Amino acid sequence: MTDLSPEENPIDTMFEEAVNALRRGNKARAKELLTLLLKTDQNNSIYWVWLSAAVENPKERIYCLQTALKLNPENGTAKRGLILLGALAPDEGVQPFPMNRPRAWEEKLLLANEKPKEKGFKAIVKSPAVRLIGVLTIGVALTAVVMFGFVLPRQTTVIPTVTNTPGPSPTFTTTPTVFGATAAPTQSHTGPTPLWMLLAQTYTPTPLYVNTPRALNSRDQYRIAQDAYNKGDWEAYILNMQLIAPMEPDAPDIYYHIGDAYRFMGNASEALKAYNQALKIDPNFGPAYLGLARTRMMSDVKFNPEILFSEAIRLDPDFGEVYLERANYYILHKDPEAALADLEKAVELLPGSAEVYMAYANAYFAMDDQKKALEAAEKAYELDITSLPVYKLLGQLYLENGDYQKALDKLDVYVQYETTDPLALAMLGQAYYEIKNYKAALTNLNKAMNLDRAGFSKFYVYRGLTNLELKNEDQAVSDLEAALKVDRTSFDVNLGLVRGYYMQEKFGSAFLQVEVLENYAETDEQIALMLYWRALVLEQRGDAKGAITTWKALLAMSADVMTTKMRATAEARIKSVTTPSVTPKATLTPKASVTPTAKVSPSRTPTPTRTP
Repeated sequence: MTDLSPEENPIDTMFEEAVNALRRGNKARAKELLTLLLKTDQNNSIYWVWLSAAVENPKERIYCLQTALKLNPENGTAKRGLILLGALAPDEGVQPFPMNRPRAWEEKLLLANEKPKEKGFKAIVKSPAVRLIGVLTIGVALTAVVMFGFVLPRQTTVIPTVTNTPGPSPTFTTTPTVFGATAAPTQSHTGPTPLWMLLAQTYTPTPLYVNTPRALNSRDQYRIAQDAYNKGDWEAYILNMQLIAPMEPDAPDIYYHIGDAYRFMGNASEALKAYNQALKIDPNFGPAYLGLARTRMMSDVKFNPEILFSEAIRLDPDFGEVYLERANYYILHKDPEAALADLEKAVELLPGSAEVYMAYANAYFAMDDQKKALEAAEKAYELDITSLPVYKLLGQLYLENGDYQKALDKLDVYVQYETTDPLALAMLGQAYYEIKNYKAALTNLNKAMNLDRAGFSKFYVYRGLTNLELKNEDQAVSDLEAALKVDRTSFDVNLGLVRGYYMQEKFGSAFLQVEVLENYAETDEQIALMLYWRALVLEQRGDAKGAITTWKALLAMSADVMTTKMRATAEARIKSVTTPSVTPKATLTPKASVTPTAKVSPSRTPTPTRTP
């Protein structure tokens, strides 16, 4: 692709500003500008390379470089970056990073290894080896001056501490809950676009409720801790919070946050110790009881945390997260009505929280109120499109409502990040089946079954029907027989088995199954399907008389309860029987002819007028 100079395209002005921001160390500004640029041109490999330098997460950095390499397989910068990050095997053909800087913008942003090499004295001066020796020499000299001129004469013992440049108070993020966010979101660096790329603007989460003002001497350390928290680096976060604890011995929230970090790491024992330490400092610190409840539920699924929830609310009635957590507990234990009472309080105390509306959606879904559940889930999506659980819930609700394309869109995004969720993969397979993309349906259904065979029982019917459409009759029959063990009254499963036995030419089994099918046909459409397949099976069993009777029963039904193919087949079958196969001679009299339908006994005719 051709890069334009700033004079040729105003977009490059933004690109230049992004690069300058990177060189100044302002990664946040560079990331913001490059994200906007990529929304105008996602196929620009240079933007992806520069973006890899602006993101903090190594997985996101790898993703950016892999995208750049995919767009431009000859991009040496991307290859070298991936090799250094361990995401690409070393390649002797890839040159190491050059030391010289990119030239001015009039050279149209050529990469360093694409420039003409300089010669003579300038080349010697710019030699990496010469420059390295010069830097080392200067460094040694400066070290000597500092050591002999300042450090040694003072002979002062210095206790090293981690510091940071003073600045504004840190921006807090939402405290993840056991039912909502967990640690940092897991992102695959080989496929999906990071969810933050989907945002039109930076997402501002709900601030932390536990936000104790920090002492003057611990603010810088706390700012470093918050940076680690935002990155999901829980070990660094714990370390920095432990450094703050001696500076603020009377602050219980320090240990509360340490407990949260241990909980996100899955270390229940250390989390419990930290929450209990917070209560030793202040027995009336309500959030610590919430921490204890979350951790106990994490390590014991049968634990009843209601006493801890009640104590947290008694001590701190304005702590919104307790109401949200208790509502989720009630939903999990089949009491959605109690959950709704808590959610009314949570939505008041946590305005704009996507997790509250997610809980609303789950509660209404448990109450079988599909309309309100969908409204709440869509509200949660509107508030935070980076929340993966919202995508899964929306996919499930759209599937229930028969909006298969929307279900597919949401579930497809979800499984790109959560690649080992068997339920989501199975629902995605169902959505593909409903829109008649049978190959994609089978792929996702197979993945789901391989991950959780025991929990796959509900979806055997879709894999069986998918295999029928793909002419894999043996596998289809096996799946449908497994589905029949789960639900013997399912019309779809029984009809699928009729079709499967018919394809296997097991017409006796097909006939027995179609007799069973008649018991579960409730709507006119289902009765029409039953008659259609009964007639086909009777023909293959040599019962022409019974087949004709059944074809006629089918044609007696309204045309709008069957497909045009079904009706045309019935008409063709009757016509083929009633039309003589040999033209009679002129000398024969008409009285010898017999109408085939005149003597058909109506005793075996099914009841096509049957109503649901």
